[in-house]
Amino acid sequence: MQLQELKNQLSDLSVEAQLNKLASLFPEKIVFTTSLGIEDQVITHKIFTNNIDIKVITLDTGRLFPQTYDVLSNTIIKYKKKINIFFPEYEAIEKMVTEKGPFSFYKSVEDRKECCKLRKVVPLTRALKGMECWISGIRAGQSDDRQQMDWIEYDENKNLFKYYPLFSWSFDEVNNFIKENNVPYNSLHDKGYVSIGCEPCTRAIKAGQDFRAGRWWWENDGPKECGCHIK
Repeated sequence: MQLQELKNQLSDLSVEAQLNKLASLFPEKIVFTTSLGIEDQVITHKIFTNNIDIKVITLDTGRLFPQTYDVLSNTIIKYKKKINIFFPEYEAIEKMVTEKGPFSFYKSVEDRKECCKLRKVVPLTRALKGMECWISGIRAGQSDDRQQMDWIEYDENKNLFKYYPLFSWSFDEVNNFIKENNVPYNSLHDKGYVSIGCEPCTRAIKAGQDFRAGRWWWENDGPKECGCHIK
């Protein structure tokens, strides 16, 4: 299927209808990766409450906030659905931490990217193996780089379609949906954390700062990305 053909089939549909359509077009070949952040909780709610046949997975990097694990537990309890957990390959993590220490990511961009690769990109690659469509909670309003993306794309490197159900949503729309539907969410969002990743690499932001400013805040140059969505 060509990208434009897929766009045409989805363009006038609601998010729920788009998700259902994609599930029918890519049976057992479609996956949603959730970081358990507020955007992803909206998508999880839509998939689970509508019983859409899409595999939901999350990456446990080993460095997540306790509050993130609370969201994972509360989500499983609320929806009584399975979220598949993918861990890093322990031998590579052991080698990195043994050789460079537990906070190597603060030393250089290269060391940070190595940590992100081992803890996130490598397990993500396993999770996406054999998949033809990947769903993510990216919004255009999250960063300048993400504004250059499109709501559905084809990733030549990973050989799959990427679909962002909330691409055109505002942060206020996401928050309102969470409250109106009583969706479990990370309590750190109430403390100024808008984009939540690993605990040592995430902090709250101040009013007016860029949405991704709290991620890897010690780095001044380059996109604030872990590598999962870099083509």
